[in-house]
Amino acid sequence: MSRSREGGGALDPNQAHAIVKIAAQRAGLTLAVSARWLRHAGVNHALDRGASVRLAQAAVGHASLASTSHYAHAQPRDSSSRHLPG
Repeated sequence: MSRSREGGGALDPNQAHAIVKIAAQRAGLTLAVSARWLRHAGVNHALDRGASVRLAQAAVGHASLASTSHYAHAQPRDSSSRHLPG
């Protein structure tokens, strides 16, 4: 049982990776998916749909706006919109 189920603690990176991999397999995704890919795709989709960079910054917990601004340069329709709902 994971720590989060036992006491509400944070998942470690290996647990998060395993959960995302299993969910991607169950969803029938054939591309390489990781927790980092999911995080990037989520932020890219939010920005693509008009969310502010500040809102995205808060959602992913970046201390620096510059870190989050990097996501604004990606084009989610090129990599993930074929696989994620609109």
